[in-house]
Amino acid sequence: MQELDRRKFLQMGTLAAAASVVLAGCNEQAGNAVAHKAFLDQAVDGPVLKAGLIGCGGRGTGAAINFLSAGPNLQLVAMADVFEDRLQSSRRKIKEKFGVKVPQENCFLGFDAYEKVLVSEVDLVILATPPHFRPQQFEAAIAAQKNVFMEKPVAVDPPGARKIIAASKRAEQFGLSVATGTQRRHQRDYQACYEQIAAGAIGEIVSANCYWNQSQLWYRNRKSGWSEMEYMIRDWVNWAWLSGDHIVEQHVHNLDVIHWFTGMLPADAVGFGARHRRVTGDQYDFFSIDFGYENAMRVHSMCRQIDGCSNNVSEFVQGTRGSSNCRNEIRDSKGKIIWKYKYPLGEDGKETNRVKVSPYVQEHIDLITSIRSNTPYVEAEQTAKSTLVAIMGRISAYSGKKVTWEEMLNSDLQLGPQEYALGPVDIKALVPVPGATKG
Repeated sequence: MQELDRRKFLQMGTLAAAASVVLAGCNEQAGNAVAHKAFLDQAVDGPVLKAGLIGCGGRGTGAAINFLSAGPNLQLVAMADVFEDRLQSSRRKIKEKFGVKVPQENCFLGFDAYEKVLVSEVDLVILATPPHFRPQQFEAAIAAQKNVFMEKPVAVDPPGARKIIAASKRAEQFGLSVATGTQRRHQRDYQACYEQIAAGAIGEIVSANCYWNQSQLWYRNRKSGWSEMEYMIRDWVNWAWLSGDHIVEQHVHNLDVIHWFTGMLPADAVGFGARHRRVTGDQYDFFSIDFGYENAMRVHSMCRQIDGCSNNVSEFVQGTRGSSNCRNEIRDSKGKIIWKYKYPLGEDGKETNRVKVSPYVQEHIDLITSIRSNTPYVEAEQTAKSTLVAIMGRISAYSGKKVTWEEMLNSDLQLGPQEYALGPVDIKALVPVPGATKG
């Protein structure tokens, strides 16, 4: 027994050493000295880690596959969704890829199915339901003292974002680890670029731009036999109460990069947007937001989902001595490239434009390593704040008014029904009209 305990002690020491490399505080600065964040290609080994999947759509299935691909001794042992067909489809895909089928008795259906996963024997839960449901489910997961991988965005309205922040603080008190789907923070080229800029490569950041302009996203037409609730959930990415609109659901990635690189949150937002070609739901096709900061810095945010237009998914920061695309290059004040990220070589011996490990897998590698080495980290609060920035922009565009961060911290605006059942929903497809719509 003493030898076993000694072996366990030595093993945990090795894990902690590995984790200290992977999870080095990338935001720690001392003058121009910035802590370097290295990455493991695979999570450290350890006891079996059991996960439960809550939300079995495309992103949930993908997140479960990313988790199972991240290292040894990982299991998916429970699943939950509102719809049987979606759960079984996810179950089949995971079995085809890994040869393991989640037992039927551990597959739960309904709006309360997440509660059944939380009381099962899982160490970690993957929250991938539509964003509207995340505050309630995250709060319950932390109360059950489960480690969490939660997709972004983490809320669709200010009360939801504040609920996430409160639960995040409890997660820290419990010593839990929480990752939140902001994979750029776990992407090797972004991280390397951040370190250069944090060390002063472009001087003080004075302005920034961020974009997510792409073609139309998917949608669902209502089928015979579907209730209003079922239809909305199956078409969730087109309904503001479920997704937060695409400025929140998708563009939050880019806004989070600006939050990360500048270390600041905006004081106010003035924006506009409109709907021209969207087929279902009640959301806009595009947004353009001007964010103002207390230090007079300005950030322009742009996102669009319309076919046949110029596409651009990127970020840009301007400093007093240079600029950067936040990912793989830095230029001086005259536009000359002074730093480039070195990507791995491909089979043809030429440099690729891809990092060694997909950031979708890397974020699970980092999460699992933190759990096994007892070096917890919690990303939920920072992602809740980035989500709230996106919500602030959406509210400004919908209303046509200037919206402040202080208002977001105190707003009681809640989206969605108070009760959930597969029946009628008292929410109509009314597109917001600036100057006439409140909130």
